[in-house]
Amino acid sequence: MFSRVFGKPKQETSNAVATLDKLNETLEMLEKKEKVLLKKAGAEVEKAKEFTKGKNKKAAIQCLKRKRLYEQQIEQLGNFQLRIHDQMIMLEGAKATTETVDALRTGAATMKAMQKATNIDDVDKTMDEINEQTENMKQIQEALSAPIGAAADFDEDELEAELEELEGAELEEQLLQPATTAPAAPVHVPAGRQPTRPVPAKPTPEEDELAALQAEMAL
Repeated sequence: MFSRVFGKPKQETSNAVATLDKLNETLEMLEKKEKVLLKKAGAEVEKAKEFTKGKNKKAAIQCLKRKRLYEQQIEQLGNFQLRIHDQMIMLEGAKATTETVDALRTGAATMKAMQKATNIDDVDKTMDEINEQTENMKQIQEALSAPIGAAADFDEDELEAELEELEGAELEEQLLQPATTAPAAPVHVPAGRQPTRPVPAKPTPEEDELAALQAEMAL
């Protein structure tokens, strides 16, 4: 439907741009003519004033007539400019619409091509291949990590029982070890001071008798 209404989008857009350029040139030409006519109309007014001062009524009226003719042309040029502005607005709107439709058409064609290149069957097939490769890799890893040779014949239960015996023997050995006494901490003596010797205590009478008895036995 869009192709029937707008034809070829790129060609129509190019034609619209060329037409807008032409309308802009025409509009500038009309504005220049309007300025010239306004200047001429003003000059006729000044001439009419001069003739009025000189009591030349007939010449003054002729100036006012020419001013009226210039004003009619100015009004006509204003109408032309209004029509051109109206057509430019319509063309700019049509150009924007055509470009929008062209962009939408391009987007739809791109989406259609992408969907055609990646339909749902291709996606399902790709996912199946990925799952299959993942499963194969898992099986390969399991096969590589399995023990081989003599290590494959070891009984895990027997190894765990042996480990428990070793742990029990280690614990029993730790319990049987005698507790070690901590060394006495050294007494710190300040510099310049010597420790005083203890004064021997005076022997008691019982100690004197014991010493005398030991002396007699020695003799």
